[in-house]
Amino acid sequence: MKALNNIFKRASEAPRQIVLAEGEDPRIITAAQEATCKGIASIILLGDVAKINAKAAELNITLASVTLIDPSDSPKASRYAKELFALRQAKGMTEGKAAELIKDPLYYAQMMVHLGDADGSVNGAVYTTGDVVRSAIQIIGMDKSASMVSSFFLMMLCQPFHDLKGGVIFSDCGLVIDPDSEQLAQIALSAARSAKTLLNEDPRVAMLSFSTSGSAKHASVDKVVSATQQVKAIMPELAIDGDVQLDAAIVAAISDNKVENSATHGRANVLVFPNLEAGNIGYKLAERIGKADAIGPILQGLRKPANDLSRGCDIKDIVNVIAITVVQSQTLVK
Repeated sequence: MKALNNIFKRASEAPRQIVLAEGEDPRIITAAQEATCKGIASIILLGDVAKINAKAAELNITLASVTLIDPSDSPKASRYAKELFALRQAKGMTEGKAAELIKDPLYYAQMMVHLGDADGSVNGAVYTTGDVVRSAIQIIGMDKSASMVSSFFLMMLCQPFHDLKGGVIFSDCGLVIDPDSEQLAQIALSAARSAKTLLNEDPRVAMLSFSTSGSAKHASVDKVVSATQQVKAIMPELAIDGDVQLDAAIVAAISDNKVENSATHGRANVLVFPNLEAGNIGYKLAERIGKADAIGPILQGLRKPANDLSRGCDIKDIVNVIAITVVQSQTLVK
């Protein structure tokens, strides 16, 4: 897994502080130890410190190099609550509500990232995706280059039988249900930036459809074509094809036959799906039948990295997302 190995190498060369709000979960505790041992991050775990230490002892894990914080009695809680009130006052937040919310490890974690006390957060082993995304938008906020938060999976195609090798970005497969053309364009732009950050290579974007170069006529095809045009207007140097069917996006011979003046030449490393239905089915087909490794969902479009986990995640998943969060953070100006 060259692309993933490169991510871990980059993370270990310049580790960052990553906060995990679900510090009492045994998967999180084990992943914290592994990430620390690998040298990819300085880990902060949130929760009841006595419970975290007791669970770590049961697991025979030492957390000597991991920072443990209980938001309910943290000396920074008052400052964080004031900042939360200031951020959300116009949306009806009260000082009392802010003081209560900041005791929630998820809100505390996002505030640490917002104020620079941590470089990124990883949550979602227990919290829902809705909770993770909502708290990140409310506290960390949007990146100036994005108008919405979307997600992607980093799909690793590294088996001997894979014709398409390496890392490929699949977006959006976990968040935006039915994007309009403007939203689809934003997803593509964010996914291209994610590819540049994580794959460390120039993005080659395919705007997927059941049509290639207008071979079919339908409103859903028009949406993809419009989104592609919008992306080209914003980022004219980007290699992007759309509308394009999957085979023409990833097989050079088919691209040569179907796509006139192709910019990706059947070598797309970013696949943008027209809606969540297609994206979710697509990544799971690649994972379950194609035997690709799926890492994510990773959030994109935020001012600072705050990533989500599947509640069915395992320890390997968590460590992988920690490494990705570190690399995302490295791209930000300190």
